[in-house]
Amino acid sequence: MTHAPGKYADFDGLREQAVALRRAGLSRRQIRDRLHVDNNDILNRLLQGEPAPEWTKRPNAKDDLRDRARELRLQGWTYDRIQVELGCSKGSISLWVRDLPKPEQRDPSEQAKLAAQKRWEHELAMRDAVREQTKASARQEIGPLTDRELFLLGVGLYWAEGAKDKVYSRREFVLFVNSDPDMIKVFLAWLDLLQVERERLRFRLMIHESADVAAAEQYWATLVGTSTARFGKTTLKKHNPKTVRKNVGEHYRGCLVISVLQSADLYRRIEGWWNGIVLGSSPGSGKV
Repeated sequence: MTHAPGKYADFDGLREQAVALRRAGLSRRQIRDRLHVDNNDILNRLLQGEPAPEWTKRPNAKDDLRDRARELRLQGWTYDRIQVELGCSKGSISLWVRDLPKPEQRDPSEQAKLAAQKRWEHELAMRDAVREQTKASARQEIGPLTDRELFLLGVGLYWAEGAKDKVYSRREFVLFVNSDPDMIKVFLAWLDLLQVERERLRFRLMIHESADVAAAEQYWATLVGTSTARFGKTTLKKHNPKTVRKNVGEHYRGCLVISVLQSADLYRRIEGWWNGIVLGSSPGSGKV
């Protein structure tokens, strides 16, 4: 409907009606139709300062993208980098960030370094994916162990990591030291297979003096299913100021020492089992 020339002469009265309708929750379209105001400039002036009702505010699906684009722009990213990162058009990016300061121009060598770094990060991610796939495939090749497989594995594990008797130092007792939680689990499973009672086991910690000793003791106690009350005195390693240690941080928990009481006979059998493995794997042992 087209208005007569003097339609908007009583502007103040018309604005009063428009404001009342706005505050009653009407949309711009409803107010326009109710008051027969077809001129958008006039309608804008009539509703100036009056917020739109909540029901007319539709969420913008690109709000998150817009916020992220502005964040990246403030970090100095170019339109091209933002476009690759967010997958949106340069036109949208330009509208979203046009009020922000332009990033400083980087010299070509610095841009080349950034591009090379991006490619290297991608290469590392690809290598990690291949590495994890190889590990997962190999893990599936093992499956559950038979008692004999666990028995032989445990003998080899002890002979590699456990205390051994020497001609110059008689040590016929079972003592195992390791910092790898999985090695500890396998060793305990092996002792269970040999029917070594858990009451015969004693535990203690070897750790650097600067570490969180209490937390480490609690970690190992939980792992082996006991309380820290059953732990012996912790051995603290003194710090050497000339040494740069890499085994630091929250994941450093020292080494757990497991000893078996009254284990001289068990140790002798372990040594005999190991000798049997050596002889059984030698050429001419009957193995194909």
